[in-house]
Amino acid sequence: MTDASTPNAAAAAPVKRPAGRGRNTELPEHLKAYKGVWVFVEHDRGHVHSVSWELVGEARKLADTLGSTVSVVVLGGVDEALEKFAAEAFTYGADKAYIVHDPVLKGYRNEPFTKGLTDLVNKYQPEILLLGATSMGRDLAGSVATTLLTGLTADCPELRIDPVSKALAATRPTFGGSLYCTIMTLAYRPQMATVRPRVMLMPTADASRTGEIVQDTLGMVETEIVTKLLDFIADANSNKINLPYADVIVSGGKGLKNPENFKLVFELARVLGGEVGATRPCVQAGWVEADRQVGQTGKTVRPKLYIAAGVSGAIQHRVGCEGSDVIVAINTDPNAPIFEYAHYGIVGNAMQVLPALTQAFAAHLALRSRQVA
Repeated sequence: MTDASTPNAAAAAPVKRPAGRGRNTELPEHLKAYKGVWVFVEHDRGHVHSVSWELVGEARKLADTLGSTVSVVVLGGVDEALEKFAAEAFTYGADKAYIVHDPVLKGYRNEPFTKGLTDLVNKYQPEILLLGATSMGRDLAGSVATTLLTGLTADCPELRIDPVSKALAATRPTFGGSLYCTIMTLAYRPQMATVRPRVMLMPTADASRTGEIVQDTLGMVETEIVTKLLDFIADANSNKINLPYADVIVSGGKGLKNPENFKLVFELARVLGGEVGATRPCVQAGWVEADRQVGQTGKTVRPKLYIAAGVSGAIQHRVGCEGSDVIVAINTDPNAPIFEYAHYGIVGNAMQVLPALTQAFAAHLALRSRQVA
């Protein structure tokens, strides 16, 4: 006699599915040979972007946790001083430098730089690859990750090694900056991430450090490249707003009520010889340019002095400025979050405090100028 309930019971039994919606989170055997932390060195017209050295310092921490080494990749033209950049990288913590000189690498173009970097990755097999979240870095990182069929986490304010999996745990803001998520690339190599300038501390240079230089080749000719570099025209506005590297920043928030009052921020910044920053609501309202936004979805800054007027100090803004040496907050609300991390606080109306500060600083600086003269 057949039990009619048996098939139904079997059909009703839940089907066990692997975690991660069926995705494989185990690192394939052939990828376990990938070792070391790499940093792409971004340079232009004889100068290295400081974010590259910030990343070398961060790579040193990651590599020390893994018991691994730090290498840099420097690509450029035949007459560019790439060896000089490599020597500088060693002072900041790099152990090795992979250098490729080639005529087609004079001036950045995505196609030859993508081939140069992916060829090196395939040949020498790094575990982690870091790039700056600059215009060049973002353009290059996306195409390299796509070519290598690996994962990329962009605009990370924090990088660490997961103690269990030993994978790179890259943290970045999501949902408009209201939440943080930590992403790990478990089954692919290399693990890639980009980091914005000034997010990581600049490491201290050690002039006694040296390292190994490995020269490699590209194997690409100009006729294979679709884009052509005709000329370089400097951006007339490139030096007008340089927020991440300013020593003094005066920022304004929506507590200033209107764009007319926001002019008080510009006046104080002018007297102090500083830059003007703003919160996202001010940028969205059209009071200032987007390049002046400080916070998770804007710029990360580390000035010697950061004055925040009419800024509530929510977490989205805090992560962009909390690395400042001195933070001075001006707000009418004594319970505003910004007072929790400001070094000095003024409970008052910013529309009254800002003109008073501007006048006081102007008088003090004028007196100092007369004394020096």
